Amino acid sequence: MQYNQLSTTVAGRPEGSRVKLSFAVLQQRLLGARPQLWLALMLLALHGALAWGISEWWSRGLLLAHFGLFLLWQPVWRGEQALDGRQAILVVIVGVLLTVWNSWWLMAVWIAVLFALVGGNVTGAQHRSQRVAASLAAIYLLSLLLMWVVPHLFIEQEYEYSLLVTVVRYGLPGLPLVIAVMPFTAERRSGPVAIDLFYSLLLFLLVCALVLGSFVIKEVNHGNYPLALAQTLFGIALMLTALSWLWSPRSGFVGIGHLLSRYLLSLGMPFERWVQGIADVAVAEIQPESFVAKALANMRELPWVAGVEWQTPHGEGSIGANSGFVTNQAFQDLQLKFYTRWSLSPPLILHLKLLTQILGHFYEAKQREQLQRQNAYTQAIHDTGARLTHDVKNLLQSLKSLCAAAESSAAAETDALNALIRRQLPQITQRLTTTLEKLQAPQREATVVRVSAAHWWESLKSRHARADVMFEAVEVSGMLPGELFDSVAENLLANAFTKAQREAGTRISLRFEAVDAGRLTVCDSGSPIPRDVASRLLLAPVSSQTGLGVGLYQAAMQAERLGYRLELVANQPGRVCFELGRASSGASTVGA
Repeated sequence: MQYNQLSTTVAGRPEGSRVKLSFAVLQQRLLGARPQLWLALMLLALHGALAWGISEWWSRGLLLAHFGLFLLWQPVWRGEQALDGRQAILVVIVGVLLTVWNSWWLMAVWIAVLFALVGGNVTGAQHRSQRVAASLAAIYLLSLLLMWVVPHLFIEQEYEYSLLVTVVRYGLPGLPLVIAVMPFTAERRSGPVAIDLFYSLLLFLLVCALVLGSFVIKEVNHGNYPLALAQTLFGIALMLTALSWLWSPRSGFVGIGHLLSRYLLSLGMPFERWVQGIADVAVAEIQPESFVAKALANMRELPWVAGVEWQTPHGEGSIGANSGFVTNQAFQDLQLKFYTRWSLSPPLILHLKLLTQILGHFYEAKQREQLQRQNAYTQAIHDTGARLTHDVKNLLQSLKSLCAAAESSAAAETDALNALIRRQLPQITQRLTTTLEKLQAPQREATVVRVSAAHWWESLKSRHARADVMFEAVEVSGMLPGELFDSVAENLLANAFTKAQREAGTRISLRFEAVDAGRLTVCDSGSPIPRDVASRLLLAPVSSQTGLGVGLYQAAMQAERLGYRLELVANQPGRVCFELGRASSGASTVGA
């Protein structure tokens, strides 16, 4: 199947392209089949070039073969990647140096580089066979370096220990041979492992410190090499122990790890100052787009930032000038493009990513604030409109009552009808005027107008003088908020009248007491309110064909703002009662 796909892909291309693709596919198949084989062959070629000296002609040939095998194994460039001119020149220079320059110092540096690359593969290996192969290769390279290459750096060094020579020449090759014959199942093929650059650099520096330290101690003390190597290893071990102890906080010390993280996060600018600046902008600016523009203007003051472009769902903009180095960052709906004066290092890129996330969180918070303001404004309009709608509805109900009385009155009742109209029309006109004033100037709604309780009670009785309505008053005196009591009474009576039309024989009663700045109770003898509706009646709008719910919810909110409380104090068959009174009056609970 793979061969057919390859033939389909190559068909129609020049012959040179076919040869290149065939070689690339062959290389990838060989690497995928036995990935450790190239590593083992590379180490064996290096061993053959160094174990018997580097001055022989065949040693140079083995070094050239070793470098070719290294290019097949190397984890830096992928096999299908095309090298540019600079990379190709670098490869040629390294190959020429290895084959022309016969120097043990060069071999020491090259083995240190190989050790760092192999060691950097250990952390990224996904399977046990890869980790074991990399560990064996690292042990071989370090042993070859310390037991064979470093001693050749000393001019007066004589190899009189035949055992050491035998171990190096015929014992060390066993490690590459073990790597070559290691089992590698087909399901574990995963291709080249990416190296950890930081880990590889650390290993290279440690090996250089070990080699140079041993060399310096031996040359200064004129001692033997094993003692100098042991002293260097002991010194490096003490240094690593001290660093590991200082890395984490101890006895109030914040630790080197914390200091390094803080340095990387604040590299190129004072991190705390920028965060304080963006917080100040967030307090001063309300609109999200203006906030982003001013926050990025502060970032433009960095010496390495030439310009910034941003894009949001509701706008875009730019600050500064464009440059040849661009870094893109994004967080949710915020898209940023930073133009820098030079190519950014990984710490600075991490720094920009963190700053972008902070800016994105602030931008989302500004969007939420704007949405909340819009919702609050819409809710205020809805509440005012709903309350005024019910006021107009109650006024319309009063007008309908007057019209019904006029239509049903006889000629002998003309004087009584005229008296009723003279009493009702001025009150209806006053209430309609007040409703229009609220609609034109909603901010005046907070003004509480108190009226005489006796006058309000008489006006209520005259408006709703019906045979099925009973009025009872106890000590009518004092002052009360007339608008609140009007709204609550009209809503309760309108709902009761609707129930009376639906349920014949329903009686309505009103009781008013002057205690605690007024207390009004409205009851009817009809059927109880359904339990699910009663539980939410005064807490939220309730959809109902009879009109219950929305008007009472608005009246309850109005009562709460004025320090009163509207409650359903009884909900039983034949007795459904609502009570309006001061919030601290301690009304009874709802009946079953």
